[in-house]
Amino acid sequence: MDETKSGVPQSSAPSPPADRPSAAAYRNLVVATVGFCLTFWAWNLIAPLGGDYKDRLGLSSFQQSLLVAVPVIVGSLGRIPVGALTDRFGAKLMFPVVSAFTIVPVLLLIPAKDSYGAMLAVGFLLGLGGTTFAIGIPLVNSWFPPASRGLALGIFGMGMGGVALSGYFTPRIAENGENLPFIVVAIALAAFAVLAAALITDRPDRPVPTASLGSRLGSAGRLRVTWELSALYAIGFGGIVAFGVYLPTYLKTWYELSPTDAGTRAAGFALVTVVFRPIGGWLADRVHPATVTAWALGTVALLAIVQAFDPSLSPVGTICFLIMAAGLGTASGSVFALVSQVTPQPQVGSVTGIVGAVGGLGGFVPPLVMGAIYSAKDSYSIGFMLLSDLALAGCVYAYGRMRGIRRAA
Repeated sequence: MDETKSGVPQSSAPSPPADRPSAAAYRNLVVATVGFCLTFWAWNLIAPLGGDYKDRLGLSSFQQSLLVAVPVIVGSLGRIPVGALTDRFGAKLMFPVVSAFTIVPVLLLIPAKDSYGAMLAVGFLLGLGGTTFAIGIPLVNSWFPPASRGLALGIFGMGMGGVALSGYFTPRIAENGENLPFIVVAIALAAFAVLAAALITDRPDRPVPTASLGSRLGSAGRLRVTWELSALYAIGFGGIVAFGVYLPTYLKTWYELSPTDAGTRAAGFALVTVVFRPIGGWLADRVHPATVTAWALGTVALLAIVQAFDPSLSPVGTICFLIMAAGLGTASGSVFALVSQVTPQPQVGSVTGIVGAVGGLGGFVPPLVMGAIYSAKDSYSIGFMLLSDLALAGCVYAYGRMRGIRRAA
């Protein structure tokens, strides 16, 4: 099938946008970013309170790691069907529906707080909040022209700042009532679901696939670039998710910070990743995305080695974490700029689902590994050296192989 440079089949391609996107494009971008932020806050509700749950339920480091990691793996795997469903039914339906259903596990965290088994079960359901990434990417991708798509996707990716909001506000709200954070987030999700139903619009001439869900996922899975991008995204975004869910525990355990102080510093890390994600997309619009990814991951590899030697938190440790945050944020933005370049428009949701799922799974494993290593060795150094090895491997592969990929033609 012939395709344009943007990867959209000629038979169903919309009229090329003017030099700049329409007002509807910006409206959808803003609303989708807000929704992504809120659902990510919900997705990350357990992690900032992980220390409290550990003390309340008498958990080991590994049990605590598993508790905060369960929503991550479910939300990651859930992106695969949600992305494919978005290709079929559109973001106008999927965004408000998923946001509304996320309210249920958020409120269930209140009665589940005294049982580890119940918390794991609710954490499983809470993973639904992490799937909205696979809804927003195809929506934004369809509205913006290729020349500005990397920046637009990077701006949407700033919605992962919901992790920072959760890390900063959740423990502070909990100081005024242990159930209050869940009530506040549930109300916010309900308000957004109504807003999304009113303001989000699918592009009228977007191509709608007619094949079955299984065949569309199979088609996306047969693309080599899907798995190459998945591996890179597992390092970039997976690193962000891993730090988002485990950094408060690491800072509290190793540097003996209070839960509030640890949450604040973790929120600062997440904020830096949020700021640098659109920068990665913007750079990818001007330089090949693989080159941007390689430099970003190379920087992460270097600073992870420094942190493996357990420097003092002020200033060396803080500087290491902030620079790693900048590198991971930049890599996440540049990888998805590459997704938008080489994926045909009708398959963006399906490919996004797979890439996003693998990226999220990249965030599931490190907290478990870090918890297990600390329990066995009473040290986190091995974990940071493993991060360095992965980032260096991603740097070499992005620069050596992925630079040869051009826009689908």
